[in-house]
Amino acid sequence: MLKIYNTLTRKKEEFVPLKGKEVKAFECGPTVYDHAHLGHAKTAIQFDIIIKYLRYKGYKVFYIKNITDIDDKIIKRAQERKTTWDKIAREYESSYLEDMKNLGVDSVNKFPRATDYIQEIISQVKRLIKKGVAYKISDGYYFDLTKFPDYGKLAKRNSQEEGDDISRIDENEEKRNKGDFCLLKFSKKGEPYWEDILEIEISEREYESIIKEAIKNNDEEFLKLNNINKTRWKK
Repeated sequence: MLKIYNTLTRKKEEFVPLKGKEVKAFECGPTVYDHAHLGHAKTAIQFDIIIKYLRYKGYKVFYIKNITDIDDKIIKRAQERKTTWDKIAREYESSYLEDMKNLGVDSVNKFPRATDYIQEIISQVKRLIKKGVAYKISDGYYFDLTKFPDYGKLAKRNSQEEGDDISRIDENEEKRNKGDFCLLKFSKKGEPYWEDILEIEISEREYESIIKEAIKNNDEEFLKLNNINKTRWKK
């Protein structure tokens, strides 16, 4: 019987996949603005050993590691080197993958890039806005941690403490809570952008119109279903 440490319960428990012998694993991969360091290597080797062991024990594992190929740090590095963000991302992505190959880390099934899933990201942000757990400030859309009490539960941290490890560039003081994190950032002059993000602005305005119409018509069922605060929207 295989046992693993459950961070949520803080104890070792029997490893039981959700579906038979099938296992799905995800590792947060690198933000590719520089060469890999020892921390990257340590994490990669740890996951590689675990995945290979599970396969050895007969589990069918699908293991992905994302590549964050658009980020403030990538843009800044591109500006420093007077080149484009995508050239920086591809250069250091290739460097990372070559390093992993040399380390014998070869258990990953897929390396999805963030920029390949912009549409899906936008769709999720729209849903969060409609649910009232995301909000807009001057530089983008942020997730409101107070709307999700269990956030930080694994690390035993609260919504305020979650901001202690902030490493992003130009941290915005307009945030509602210290730990709120950015979902989508608005482009500054000379930075890359996706026109599809404009759809969020349109959708947000349309949603506001729907809410105000529901309040006007006293549609209590809609307001209750969507957890709408009438006082807030009447301001």
